[in-house]
Amino acid sequence: MDKIVDAHIHLDKYSDEEIKEIFKDSPFQLSVITVSFDLESCKRNLLLSNEYPNVKPAFGFHPEQDLPNDQELSDLFKWMETHKDQMIAVGEVGLPYYLRKKHARDTFQIEGYLVLLEEFIKFAKQWNKPIALHAVYDDAPIVCTLLEKHSVQKAHFHWFKGDQATVSRLISNGYYISFTPDIVYEKEIQELVRTYPLKRMMAETDGPWPFEGPFKSQPTHPAMMQHSIRILADIKKKPSLGSVYKQLFENTKSFYNI
Repeated sequence: MDKIVDAHIHLDKYSDEEIKEIFKDSPFQLSVITVSFDLESCKRNLLLSNEYPNVKPAFGFHPEQDLPNDQELSDLFKWMETHKDQMIAVGEVGLPYYLRKKHARDTFQIEGYLVLLEEFIKFAKQWNKPIALHAVYDDAPIVCTLLEKHSVQKAHFHWFKGDQATVSRLISNGYYISFTPDIVYEKEIQELVRTYPLKRMMAETDGPWPFEGPFKSQPTHPAMMQHSIRILADIKKKPSLGSVYKQLFENTKSFYNI
């Protein structure tokens, strides 16, 4: 298979030289969905998409950080609306699972993050955009409820982790998940993809996030997805690796309208 899409990467976190090398060194025809961290991240991702036609930007605010103030939030939504035609999706948005774990349960205020996420969901619904979500473990059912409330169907739970009841709920709703290179060595992810329908899956790196196992100390590169997809094909007992590549490519192309 000569075409592949990295369904979730923070391309703006790489240097200009690293980005050139990523596309130069790619063993396949590579496209990427690059998600944003904040307004400045959105702006850089937009510039990268203008420079590289195979870079598709999503705009949003990553939840694993302090909330923006009112002015910052207003500026972000105004900017997103101005550039909605260049925006492939809303993302990365969600709830701060890991940030919350660092605080005592009774000191962290989650309410503002819930309000902000719902605003992003309404934005995605208004402009008919897919939404790329950071929602793992106990947060995933909460996010499902918000998506259901606003009848949003094109939802992508990246690097998803959760219990079987939540997995069943995602499948029932037709939501997509994506797996990172940790599928190669993480039993939890291997068990997840064993039960999740292949037609609702995508491959990602979440780069530059670093990985362990055979990728330890290596810069995260979309080429790592070759290993991820090979493991997926083995787990799914698919004799044709090419058919798995094709299915993942078609899934991502269809979901993100690229």
